[in-house]
Amino acid sequence: MKILVTGAKGFVGRNLCAQLKNIRDGKARNYGISPRTSFGRNDKEGVSAVISSEGVAGVEKSISIDEVFEYDLDSTPEELDAWCAEADFVFNLAGVNRPKDAAEFMEGNFGFASTLLDTLRKHGNKCPVMLASSQQASLTGRFGNSEYGRSKKAGEDLFLRYGEEIAGRGSAGEHIGASVAEPVAESVAEPVEAVEAVEAAAGLRPRVLVYRFPNLFGKWCRPNYNSAVATFCNAIANDLPYTVNDPSVELELLYIDDLVDEMIAALKGREHRCEFDGLEVIPEEISPRGSSSLGRDDKEGSSSLGRDDKEGASSLGRDDRKGRYCYVPVTYKATLGEIVDLLKSFAEQPRTLVIPDIPEGSFAKKLYSTYLSYLPKEKVAFPLKMNEDARGSFTELVKTIGNGQVSVNISKPGITKGQHWHNTKWEFFIVVSGHGLIQERKLGSDEVIEFEVSGEQIQAVHMLPGYTHNIINLSATDDLITVMWANEPFDPEKPDTYFEPV
Repeated sequence: MKILVTGAKGFVGRNLCAQLKNIRDGKARNYGISPRTSFGRNDKEGVSAVISSEGVAGVEKSISIDEVFEYDLDSTPEELDAWCAEADFVFNLAGVNRPKDAAEFMEGNFGFASTLLDTLRKHGNKCPVMLASSQQASLTGRFGNSEYGRSKKAGEDLFLRYGEEIAGRGSAGEHIGASVAEPVAESVAEPVEAVEAVEAAAGLRPRVLVYRFPNLFGKWCRPNYNSAVATFCNAIANDLPYTVNDPSVELELLYIDDLVDEMIAALKGREHRCEFDGLEVIPEEISPRGSSSLGRDDKEGSSSLGRDDKEGASSLGRDDRKGRYCYVPVTYKATLGEIVDLLKSFAEQPRTLVIPDIPEGSFAKKLYSTYLSYLPKEKVAFPLKMNEDARGSFTELVKTIGNGQVSVNISKPGITKGQHWHNTKWEFFIVVSGHGLIQERKLGSDEVIEFEVSGEQIQAVHMLPGYTHNIINLSATDDLITVMWANEPFDPEKPDTYFEPV
């Protein structure tokens, strides 16, 4: 498969192209897409027709990525022409969002989209085409008078008409943008429908995917441009002044990696389809036999946790959906005040050593990764406080909220450390360099349990509650280096540590 990405040097384009190349080069294998092959375009991407048990035509696709064509402002018309002739899939991310003159909105967004589609027509290339649009194209609420929104809406309408034109249809009951097959009746599919399904998957019938993205954030996003998150990340990471005019303003936010994952799903015919009611996403609902309903009260279009929505695609990539638009199912809602508060907590981490709570799939986790991408060189590394004496040193590395802390202990040759016990606190001692002995004794008992440890054979040893313990460096020449995890951060007001020789 040869993929054309327009706007390849923009925020979305850079991230998408980087991951497409990772797939192409065999570095990202988690998408179920093969690295580059020697197959040409005429192999129809390994499409094979499947008739489901309900008698509905579906299609399984086996695809690989062979080339990524990167079109941007410095590309030539000749390159666009050649790439449109060869492309098996087009991601149209090119557009204008901060022009000097409002008239440039229409020229940059509608105008280029028209040029792109005309070039595909010229070569008779009916490959799938994706359009990156915006929530502002809804022209509702605060976007009602948006020139940018009008230009994006014009681009959407152009793409939708293109799909109907190339398909040679346009009846009221059918929509363009099929995933991999034409809509079929609920009754058993006729053989001709199965043939049409294969043709659609093979690129003989067009597939148009129009996405309306909300506010985007993630690495490589340009600050002080059109992303509040990028602007705040850059300002707080670099100690620059910033202003939050209204902390209560709520944004719907889409993380760049979630967007890229959806784009790659679209390559496989697994895009999520929908209709829009203003800004509200109305996801397609799949019925068991191919019918769909857009009228359900679906509140899953955004999430504070980030869901993995599988309802927008069938297991075979079959198009039982009639939604004209597409959407990314994982988005987040946060106020400007909440975003800035999180960023401030991230900025404090080198001083407090506390890693904020960042659950899997959470907005906080993705925002933290975004924030770090804006750090200047002088903040990438920061010093840690080494508590040193003649015996060696003890350094706290990382503290967490609810999951303890990690430290490193260095013992000089022949030194014994520890000789204390805890009521509730417990620890792991993990020797990573040197040769040592760990001893533990239950209070009130004379029995000592011993563990000889070495960096040559790394193991974790529990320091048990109610057991006094120590660690002895058995070497006469080398330091003993031990990574220590404790189930709670050290609290000088309540250390829960009591001297007692083993």
